[in-house]
Amino acid sequence: MPLAPDTVSALVHDLRAVLGDRASTTAAVRGHHSHGESWHAAAEPDAVVFPETTDEVSRVVDVCATHGAPVVPFGIGSSLEAHVNAIHGGVSIDLTRMTKVLRLSPDDMDVTVEAGLTHRKLNDHLKNTGLMFMVDPGADATIGGMTATRASGTAAVRYGTMRESVLGVTAVLADGRVIRTGGRARKSASGYDLTRLFVGSEGTLGVITEVTLRLYGRPEAISTAVCTFPSMEAAATTVIETIQLGVPVARIEIIDEAQLAVVNRYSKTSFPEAPTLFFEFHGPSAAVVEEHARLVKEVSDERGGSSFRWTTSPEERAKLWEARHNALYATIASRPSAKAWTSDVCVPIAHLAECIVATQADLKASDLVAPLVGHAGDGNFHLIFMLDPDDPAELERVAAANHRLVERALALGGTCSGEHGVGTGKLKYLEQEHGAVALDVMRQVKRALDPKNLMNPGKLVPDA
Repeated sequence: MPLAPDTVSALVHDLRAVLGDRASTTAAVRGHHSHGESWHAAAEPDAVVFPETTDEVSRVVDVCATHGAPVVPFGIGSSLEAHVNAIHGGVSIDLTRMTKVLRLSPDDMDVTVEAGLTHRKLNDHLKNTGLMFMVDPGADATIGGMTATRASGTAAVRYGTMRESVLGVTAVLADGRVIRTGGRARKSASGYDLTRLFVGSEGTLGVITEVTLRLYGRPEAISTAVCTFPSMEAAATTVIETIQLGVPVARIEIIDEAQLAVVNRYSKTSFPEAPTLFFEFHGPSAAVVEEHARLVKEVSDERGGSSFRWTTSPEERAKLWEARHNALYATIASRPSAKAWTSDVCVPIAHLAECIVATQADLKASDLVAPLVGHAGDGNFHLIFMLDPDDPAELERVAAANHRLVERALALGGTCSGEHGVGTGKLKYLEQEHGAVALDVMRQVKRALDPKNLMNPGKLVPDA
C-alpha cells in the first residue's frame, strides 16, 4: 500500500532533519530513481536521499523504520529486473556520493571501498599498484549494486563472480543497526557466512554501504582472438571443448549474427555477421598467451571455425571489448521506438549448445528477433527482445518466449538468472528452481532481518 500523504509529509520532514537538501522530492529526481534499464514499469519513490556516510544511511533507515516507509537502495540504475523500482513507494537511497577507497593493501591484494564507487573508477585508482578488480558486468555499475545482485561478467570464467570476490560487507539493517560481516583473512571456520547472505540479496536484507574485495595481479601479457563459425551449435561446442581441454581463458563471449549486425552499425565495426566467439587470454608472458590462442584455434578449426584472428594490441583489444559491452545499447538503438526486454539464463556448460540451439529455433518459430550474446565460458547467455510495450500481442509473445527460455534452462539443471538477478521479473521461478523448502527458509531469513518487510519489498523472495 502507498504511504498516506500525512505520513509522506512527516517522513520527508524527518529526512531533511538528517540530510537537509540532500533529501529530495522533486519530480525529476524521483522520476530518475523510478527505474533501471529494464522493460518493467517505472515506479517512483516518495523521496530520494543522498547520504555520504554509513552513519547517515543508518539514520535514514531509522527514520524510514519509524514511519513504516520502504527502503530501496539505488546505485547508477543499470539493473535489468526492476531491482530499483520503488513499487511500494518509500525512500530511494542513492549511494553514488559514497565513492571513497577506504583502505588498500597491495601486499594482501584486497581493498575496502564505499558502495557508490564504480568498478571502473576502482580500477583507475588501482592503475599504479599492479592490481586489478576483475569483475566487469559491462555497465559501469557501483560496487554496492554489483554486490547486491551478485554480478559477474565477461571475466567470470577465470576470476569468478562477486560471490568469490567479496570478502566482507558493511550493511545497514532494517532497524538502522550497522552490521559488518566477513574479514580480510582468506579463509575462516568461524560462524555463519553472513557475507554470502548479503551478496545477491538485492537490497532485501539491508543497505550495503562498504565492501571489502579480493584483487588480482595485472597479467603481464594479454591477447584477444575472434573466430567465426558456421552455426551457433559449432561455436557453443567449441566453448565446451575449450573448457574441457583446460585452456585457462580469461573470457569467452558468444555472439550471434543478429547481435553482430546491430553492434557493427552502432560501434562502426566490421565483424563478419555470423556466429562468433570473442576470446581473451591472460598470462605471464607473450609466449604463454600465444600458446593458449594456438590451442583454441585448433579446437575452433575442428568445428569449422574460420577467420581466426588474434592480437596483443591494446587498441584493438579495447575496441573489441567496447563493442561487446555496448551490445545492449546497440540493440536499443536499432529500434528507438521500442523497449528492451533483456533476459538471461545459465546452464551447466555441457548443455550450453543444446540450450542455445533450442532457444534460437523457438525464436524463429515465434517470429521474434532477439539478439543473443553471452558469457559462454560459464554457460550464461542473454537475449535482448525489442518490443513495443503498447502492443499487447507482441508483449504476450515475448513473455511466452521468455518463459520457455527459463523453463528450458531449468530443465537442463540451470538457473532462471545467471547474473541479472531476480528483482520482480523472475520471482515466479524461485520455487521451481530452489524447491518449496528452500524458498520457505529464504522467507524466514527475510522476516528475521526485516520483520516489517521494508527493505526493497516485493523483490527477490515471493510473498515475503
